Amino acid sequence: MIRLFFNGLAASAGGGLTYLHNVIPEIGRSPAVEEVTFLLSPDLRKEFRDSGRISFVEMPVFRNTLRRVFLEQTRLAEMIRGCGADVLISAGNFALWNSPVPQILLSRNSLYTSADFSRDVQDRGDYAIWLDTLIKGWLARQSILQASLTVAPSEAFARDLTEWSGRKVVAVHHGFNRQSFMADVTPLPAETRAQLAEGQDALRLLFVSHYNYYRNFETLFRAVPIIRKNLNGKRVKLYLTCRLNSSQNPGTYRAEGAASLAGDLRADRDIVELGTVPYRSLHHLYRACHIYVTPAYAESFAHPLVEAMASGMPIVASDLPVHREICEKAGVYFPRFSPDKLAEQVLRIYKDQELSAELSRHARDRSRDFSWEKHVARLLDLAEGLAHERKPE
Repeated sequence: MIRLFFNGLAASAGGGLTYLHNVIPEIGRSPAVEEVTFLLSPDLRKEFRDSGRISFVEMPVFRNTLRRVFLEQTRLAEMIRGCGADVLISAGNFALWNSPVPQILLSRNSLYTSADFSRDVQDRGDYAIWLDTLIKGWLARQSILQASLTVAPSEAFARDLTEWSGRKVVAVHHGFNRQSFMADVTPLPAETRAQLAEGQDALRLLFVSHYNYYRNFETLFRAVPIIRKNLNGKRVKLYLTCRLNSSQNPGTYRAEGAASLAGDLRADRDIVELGTVPYRSLHHLYRACHIYVTPAYAESFAHPLVEAMASGMPIVASDLPVHREICEKAGVYFPRFSPDKLAEQVLRIYKDQELSAELSRHARDRSRDFSWEKHVARLLDLAEGLAHERKPE
């Protein structure tokens, strides 16, 4: 049995929160763990209680990532020694320099290795984001060199990190709990139900993401008129779980260009901005739509793909190694910057009901391969190996 210290301070939104909400109870159930201490932000700490082998500590969180990293570097080692941990698990891409115990780094930000993202932000003239990513990328690469072991959420991203850093990176798929995901029977908000009802007779496409550059919304928006033109009078509705307004999305991404591109489509209600949908209710949204689409040009895992597959949705995804790895036979793929090919694949599924049903079957089958229990068991195996190496014979 081992004692762990888990630094979850970086989890503040989206996938990071989903990860901790699933991993914390699984680690608590594992017979391999003697004791685990989770470091969380004060707001997130309120959502959990000390129980059995699990305890929590908190530390103030700064919006500025570099300030947060500096605070961790100056205070974390003492906290780890204080709880007698055998292994440190660091989430959020950045490692502790000179860790007093072996360290597993969880790396999941694909932007640091993405040439497409670097080109994109420079083409947009967003040099502040470009410089911020460059600095954080340097820290992330140095973190891989500092860690005893780095873990990525997919084989494809692990290969990218290995090539980028020169260090071997291990892949451990993130998990999924279908029963938990589908458990809440509370219906969607009335406004959302009304927006879905407007598209009752339409081909309903879904893309689950807040607005950012690397999810490549613009390629998707350019595909919608092509799809509409080839539906022989049937309408198309693209539902988004965000609003094309810079102030209503996390980060500093500017949504005005995308909003302008989508102007007529928004006016005609071909694009519908639902805004944020509570995670507990997302399964209702997936099941209310026909095809899940993602044009992202950078990705390390993509939880919504697994959620969509569990809901039986056929997938149309940009042709990234990560997407092919996660979806396998549940998806059809297109060149990531081609709206014509994206539209072609959507129309192919729409017109071929046999293909649609086949993809749906594969989707449900593939979603069962992802398990938080398996993810945590593999992570703890790696931690036990590091702890054993450290202990004297």
